[in-house]
Amino acid sequence: MIKNIQAVRGMKDYLPTNTYIWQVIENILKKTLNSYGYKEIRLPIIEKISLYKRAIGNVTDIVEKEMYTFTDRNGDVLTLRPEGTAGCIRAGIEHGFLYNQEQRLWYMGPMFRHERPQKGRYRQFNQIGVEVFGLKGPDIDVELIMMNIRLWKELGISNHVRLEINSLGSLNSCNNYRNVLIKFLEKNKNVLDENCKNRMYINPMRILDSKNPIIKNLIHDAPKINDYLDDDSRIHFNKFCKLLNELDIRYKINPYLVRGLDYYNRTVIEWIADSLGSQSTICGGGRYDNLVKQLGGYCTPAIGFALGIERIVCLVEGVNPYFKATNTFNIDVYIIPYNEDAQLMAINLSEKLRDAMPQFKFVTNFGGGNLKKQIKRAVKWQASIIIILNTINLNEIIVKDLRNGKQQKISKSQIINLLHTLLK
Repeated sequence: MIKNIQAVRGMKDYLPTNTYIWQVIENILKKTLNSYGYKEIRLPIIEKISLYKRAIGNVTDIVEKEMYTFTDRNGDVLTLRPEGTAGCIRAGIEHGFLYNQEQRLWYMGPMFRHERPQKGRYRQFNQIGVEVFGLKGPDIDVELIMMNIRLWKELGISNHVRLEINSLGSLNSCNNYRNVLIKFLEKNKNVLDENCKNRMYINPMRILDSKNPIIKNLIHDAPKINDYLDDDSRIHFNKFCKLLNELDIRYKINPYLVRGLDYYNRTVIEWIADSLGSQSTICGGGRYDNLVKQLGGYCTPAIGFALGIERIVCLVEGVNPYFKATNTFNIDVYIIPYNEDAQLMAINLSEKLRDAMPQFKFVTNFGGGNLKKQIKRAVKWQASIIIILNTINLNEIIVKDLRNGKQQKISKSQIINLLHTLLK
């Protein structure tokens, strides 16, 4: 017996029973982003590995352990994208739409990281990313928070998420803090695990993000990055917090929040849903004012965030009864040919109805079967209305409302008006 081929570990199938709620959520996300004037950009799934090494940093979990990298037939070393920001900037530099311009962009699609699979964290996962270029004030930072809040409201999860923020300061203030942090870590070297020891001199700030309980306990006594901010970054962060306060937006300043990528500076944010357990961050991002120049462009202020769609879906399904109720694919009208001779009539009618009523869903019965069997199929499709055609009277149609059992005979010329009345 031939052994079945299964999906790659950490690469998940989403079946038709799941994808309807994905479509509803994605449509809400797209509609909200468009309402703020953000434009869609579509990016390749594969990029050169040098892009991520330069953007993310060599000493990060993503580059060191998690990227899907391979050599193609031309000898180029390529990588399945682990995140979207670097590719978006690469496109902006390549096509010249970042220099001295304001851009507000969004993209959606799969990302890839070779992590240990668990609920809400897969090796192929989906994100919606939002990027803003050319604006340096804290007001745009706040607009992104407002956009997040509107998204949570539309998805019905506002009471189940909380906001954490921090400032990493400028490159200079980060370097000053880095030196102070190294001295602290050296004094506590005996407590550090091997991973932290390896990072201590190369990327010590990543230790602040350690999930090791012993390290997390140690970090509580570490120097706070907020005490080492440069004046401009402190002013920026204070204005950011003031705007949040004036807008009555609740938040917590988390001095240990550094995010997992090396390119962030100044404002960093995370939206957390505690009910999701260890994979509790559903949205994260911040400023990366140096990254465009770092990747070969001109100095350009920038900020962005990314939403993990799997985690959003999981949270929405868990807390919003509306989405549970709508997580089904039902159709509006099921068209039944009473006999084989009526099949062509059914096909023609269904196309005419789609032309006249594009907002509704129509399914035509194929494969024959007696009337009772075809009605069962209509019920399985969760149809609201069935139409029965026969060749005895070509101008007569039987219409049955499966929601209340009422049935009537009408002429073909009346069908569109009747359906508009029944389905309104």
